[in-house]
Formats: sequence, structure tokens, C-alpha cells
Amino acid sequence: MNDCTRQQIADLIRREVVVATGCTEPGAVALCVAKARETLGSFPESTTLLLSKNVFKNAMGVGIPGTGMVGLPIAVAIALTAGDSNRMLEILTVDAKAIEEAKQWLANNGDRITIGLKPNCEDKLYIECVCQKGNDSATAIISKRHTNFIFISRNGSVVLDNECKASADSEACHEPKLSQRIVFDYATTAPIEELNFIRDTVKLNSAAAEEGLKGYGLNTGRILMENAEGDIVHTVIARTVAASDARMDGCTLPVYSNSGSGNQGIACTLPVYEYGKAKGCDDEKVTRALIMSHLTSIYIKRGIGRLSALCGIVNASIGVTTGITYLHGGSYEQICYAIKNMINTLAGMVCDGAKPSCALKMSTGLYSAFVSAELALHDKVVDACDGLSEKDVDFSIRNLGRLGHDGMDQTDDVVLDIMTHKQY
Repeated sequence: MNDCTRQQIADLIRREVVVATGCTEPGAVALCVAKARETLGSFPESTTLLLSKNVFKNAMGVGIPGTGMVGLPIAVAIALTAGDSNRMLEILTVDAKAIEEAKQWLANNGDRITIGLKPNCEDKLYIECVCQKGNDSATAIISKRHTNFIFISRNGSVVLDNECKASADSEACHEPKLSQRIVFDYATTAPIEELNFIRDTVKLNSAAAEEGLKGYGLNTGRILMENAEGDIVHTVIARTVAASDARMDGCTLPVYSNSGSGNQGIACTLPVYEYGKAKGCDDEKVTRALIMSHLTSIYIKRGIGRLSALCGIVNASIGVTTGITYLHGGSYEQICYAIKNMINTLAGMVCDGAKPSCALKMSTGLYSAFVSAELALHDKVVDACDGLSEKDVDFSIRNLGRLGHDGMDQTDDVVLDIMTHKQY
């Protein structure tokens, strides 16, 4: 692998594995609101949001850091009263005084916020915010990626205009062409000093796990830990899902995300690190396994799309199974076996919005990751004629991407309809 390709891959990982506080969809909405308010130049009298159904779904029931509240209204209020767009996906990290001010403003002015679906929206990640005061108005639009502004205007005067397709094509020109073989070769042969940056993910995500074990959400991690009884796999999974418990229930600690998702970043990091440590693997082995986990997840996510009706723990757990197989000394062929086993296990896991119970789906994905790795290490793999699997691992990954990107669009509509018409 030449130096240019290695650098492109490293840059890709650094773009996709970034710090985020709280669920990334409310964070992205808050970012868009803050940018529109800043562009307006004064505090708006009204704020209107039009969202893609995937963003809307993922922001409905998730905890907003430090507020004890869920959903978009409080996130929008924080963005209006204390938001700074320079903070990107850490925008919701504000002090207790700012949170209280946002709550008071929302209690008195909640009717000044309007949130709805963008009609005929083809982009799965789309956020449009219009802030108005008197005759003045400002618009900000995010699309494709959580921090990717494609349009900003004030009173009809365009400040920024990057068409979504052009932006996506431009980004693609600078990204490496990936395959599972390239992922494996990069993770196993790149100079270790070029890979050590991935260990930054461990500190933040481990801190979230420690916090989660105190009890958040459904207490999934804490309860699993109380019943682990020294079992390594059970303990590793308990610690990992505890971080999801905390994050989905409004913990203020930041985590490293993967492909725009904090839960995916947590899943790609902690099981690989914790298992490697428990098994006595050296630092280099663990570092390379972390790279393999994160990069595999990024590769698979590119085919599925940034947001999908397919739960993100699917691609993240597939990343984990590659790292676990590698830590056991598995060959490239066995890693491919593990991937195929996972695709035929988790395909179809539905995303029904970000919420505290996401920890349950994470536990399911991670247990499957360990089982798939164990089978692969015994050279057991699903047959090429089974389900989504093919002889070529990249074709199998492509099939999963088609399912998530194209095959589940109607599923999204049904899930959103169910979520918005529930009787409490």
C-alpha cells in the first residue's frame, strides 16, 4: 500500500471518528439552529425546522445532555439561547446556568418553535432551519453529513450555496476506494505510529462506560455487570452498553463517534479494547484491532448511508467481529467468515429512533459479534447461497448496503407513523 493511499485512509478515519456530546441528530439540529440564529444577527421571534424523516425519528425520544428532558424542543432552545456553531457536535455541552435559562425560555416561548417533516425529501440526513425576526430572516441547511452546511442565506442574499450532490462528489474524490482486503491490509501493515491516534477513542468512551455503570436509562449495562460473574465476554459487553445507557439518557460526557453516531463509536471501540486487554494482547495488537473495527464499520456504512432504517449497530458490530477475530490471531479469510456470519445474523435490525433502549440492541449486536468470530475461528461460515451472503465478502457487504439503503425505505415510513401515533 503506497503512502498516498495510507494517508487518504487515515484522513477518512479522522473525519468519521470524531467527538460528539449527546445523540448526533439533536446535536446536528442544534448546530443548524445556531448557525441560522447567528446569520440572522439577532434573537429570532420564530424558528421553523424542516427535517428528513430519519433525523426526525432519531431525535424524538433521546435524552438531551444535562437537561433531564428528551426530544428536539429543549435542544433547539439551548441552540437559540446559548448555542455556538463553532462547537459543531459538542454544541449541546453547556453549563447548568445555560440549561436553566433554556428551560425557562422554552416554558414561556415553546410556541415560537415549529418542527415538521421536509416534504418530498430525498436526503435521509436533511435539516433546514429558518429564523425570523420582523422582516429579517435567515436560513441554514445541513445535508448528507451531520456538520455539512450546504446552504446559508440572509434576507435572500446567499452566504453559502453548495449543492448536495456536488458536495458529496467532491468529498468522494478525496476518499480512498475501500474493500475488506484494503481495510485488513491497512490495519495490519501500516506503521503503528500512524495508527496510534485511534487510541484517543478509548479514554472518552471508557469514561462514558464508567458513568453508565452508575445507572442510566434501563440500567442495561449495570444489570449485566452485576450478573457477569467473571465471564470476560459478558463483562466486556456490560461495560460497552453502559456507555450507551449513559449517552442515550442525557449524560453530559462526550464520546468518540463513528460515521456520525456516538453509539457506533462506542461499539467499535470498547469491546475490542476491553477484550484485548482482558486477553493480555499487547498495545500494538489492540491498536490494529481498533483500526480494523472502526474502518470496517466506516466501509460498510458507506453502502448503507449515513442514516437508514437499518440500525447502525449492525455495521458497528460487524466492525467489532473483525477486531475480535484479529485479536485471536484469525486470518484474513477467517475475518471474512466472521463478517458473513454477522450479515446473516443481524440484517434487518430496525432503527426505531434514538432512545435509552438502544443499549439493548447494542448488546444483541455485540453478543452476535463474539459468536460470529468464534465460529469463524473454527472455519465455520454461512453458505454462499444463504440469504445475503455471497462467496465474495465485498459482494456480501454490498448486499447488506442495498438492503439498508434501498430495501428499507418503506420500513422507515411505517416506523415513523407508529412512533408519531402512539397512545400513551
